[in-house]
Amino acid sequence: MKGLILVGGYGTRLRPLTLTVPKPLVPFANKPMVVHQIEALRKVGVTEVVLAVAYQPRVMMEQMKQYEEKYDIKISYSHEKEPLGTAGPLALARQTLSEDDEPFFVLNSDVICEFPLQDMLDYHRSHGKEGTILVTKVEDPSKYGVVVTKENGEIQRFVEKPQQFVGNRINAGIYLFNRSILERIELRPTSIEREIFPMMAADEELFAMDLKGMWMDVGQPRDYLSGMCQYLTTQNIKEPAEPTKFTIHGNVLIDPTATIGEGCVIGPNVVVGAQCTIGAGTRLQESCIMESTRVGNSTWINKSIISWDCSIGNWVRMDNYSVLGEDVHVKDEHYINGGTILPHKTIAKNVELPEVLL
Repeated sequence: MKGLILVGGYGTRLRPLTLTVPKPLVPFANKPMVVHQIEALRKVGVTEVVLAVAYQPRVMMEQMKQYEEKYDIKISYSHEKEPLGTAGPLALARQTLSEDDEPFFVLNSDVICEFPLQDMLDYHRSHGKEGTILVTKVEDPSKYGVVVTKENGEIQRFVEKPQQFVGNRINAGIYLFNRSILERIELRPTSIEREIFPMMAADEELFAMDLKGMWMDVGQPRDYLSGMCQYLTTQNIKEPAEPTKFTIHGNVLIDPTATIGEGCVIGPNVVVGAQCTIGAGTRLQESCIMESTRVGNSTWINKSIISWDCSIGNWVRMDNYSVLGEDVHVKDEHYINGGTILPHKTIAKNVELPEVLL
């Protein structure tokens, strides 16, 4: 069985993190986003994953070698020379996806959920039609394209950003198709949501399955942190049984190689990456600290993302969805409020206006 992951986007909404690596390689809970999906596909019996790449393909190929061996799965690549939308990559990978009669999965690369792929496979086989898409419920459907179904799950139509209530279930970005869908898709820029799905629905060949549990498109900083908080909650991470020199509140994920100073308060909802050093008396809350970053003493970091190889001084305060790119250095006693800082910068003044790009 095959799976295809759409990893061709430039990740502009998640800059400055994606100025260093493609979005699928940005860590989420201390492993690249795309690896969460590969793990889920492998568990359901997928033996080959096709990565539909466009941006920095060599970086993707080099980084994925270790996971191909770790998960005993073949990872192949479909390289777009021009952007092909969300359906065109399927046509480009037609030969691989049609090698057997098994259905194949398609996933958007920035979706994080509990990945009920076995349930999805069982449901798909039970209704016997060409396609199944996962749908999730949202509080405000007017911001999305709403999926309208019959009682049996068959999709009737899609309503883009409805001004009157027609439902609250939206496309969750995870699909399962029979290979016959490939006959519908030409090798050209094509939207699977706007062109292919309505065609399938008109032919009564598309069903929806409700996704239970958490779901988040983590393609921008606010959603990344929100998804991280939800993910940590689903993992039900417990506090260390042994007494420690620092305090943990709530769900926290700390790499075993990280060093946490005396008197620190970590959590709720914090991820600390490999080889990080957190100074004494520092407070971390609802934030992600990525690999090889050093945080000084008595610093406060809340609702922020700090990238790789950064250094944060003593008595620094960061808040309000601040994001630091790779190799950013913040001097002692400065305040960053909603700042977005490009890689390889040194910050020696306060950044007090939201969404400042330096």
